[in-house]
Amino acid sequence: MQQVTIGIDIGGTNTVFGIIDQTGNILGRGRIPTTGHLQIETYLEALAMAINTCLEGVNKDIELMGIGIGAPNGNYYEGAIKFAPNLVWKGIIPLKQLVEKHFPNTTIVVDNDANAAAIGEMIYGAAKGMKDFILITLGTGVGSGIVVDGKLVHGHDGFAGELGHTVVTPEGRLCTCGRKGCLEAYAAARGVVQTARELVAQAGFAGLLGDIEKITPKDIFEAAQQGDVIALQTFRETGKALGRKLSDAICYTSPQAIFILGGIASAGTYLFEPTQYYIDKFTLNLFNGKVQLLPSGLDAGNAAILGAGALVWQELNINA
Repeated sequence: MQQVTIGIDIGGTNTVFGIIDQTGNILGRGRIPTTGHLQIETYLEALAMAINTCLEGVNKDIELMGIGIGAPNGNYYEGAIKFAPNLVWKGIIPLKQLVEKHFPNTTIVVDNDANAAAIGEMIYGAAKGMKDFILITLGTGVGSGIVVDGKLVHGHDGFAGELGHTVVTPEGRLCTCGRKGCLEAYAAARGVVQTARELVAQAGFAGLLGDIEKITPKDIFEAAQQGDVIALQTFRETGKALGRKLSDAICYTSPQAIFILGGIASAGTYLFEPTQYYIDKFTLNLFNGKVQLLPSGLDAGNAAILGAGALVWQELNINA
């Protein structure tokens, strides 16, 4: 009998899930809209139905070891989603308890999406064999999962590891959290675009970026590939903000490596080179040359569900 987990990634618009074996093969997958369900109970009914249909379609003798869920503001200790700003259900959602009604006698693990991705990196990705590393997710927001001695750092309340909401520039840009100057305001997709717009305003021309009001990070990357000076400077500024805060994180946990995952990471050397430069510039000499800056080893399209599914192996202390 083949042991499998189910990995669920709850996004603001869609929820995706997969049935995953111990080697990281996705045996079946599906999705449902997150939006359109005003009540969490009706959403979970639709999700459970989709999962059961997917399980029936897997033509193998399988044993379900558990369900891992990556969710915005997911709290590991409480098994709950707490005050997620981009979900229709507000307040505290006792997710683990509600999911157990549909899948009784099943191990259910809830955590935030960046923590799930970090465990996925350790079990299925480029962090195999590492016990101390940090994973940064760069997308709509900036998330982070910190692993020390082979274990996720959750802190006393389950919310440790919010590197995206450490301050780069006091009284700087307004962040989605309501504070000013957070790393997320400079290194998430929205922040990268804002940097490009500010540089265009300073230069007085848009170069290859064209209509500055409609640009995306992908547009900036493509312009950088063609040598556009504003696009290249945008990534240098992004790398400066990222490198500055990662240098602090290195001092806290002395990781073997830092992995970057997400859409912004697809810029490759345009982002990694300046980030590495500023890590070296700002990090205590004691750590220089000891920490690798690497792209994630997880496939971007599957990272969320692989990470969520990996939470179960971690919880059960089973080496996948």
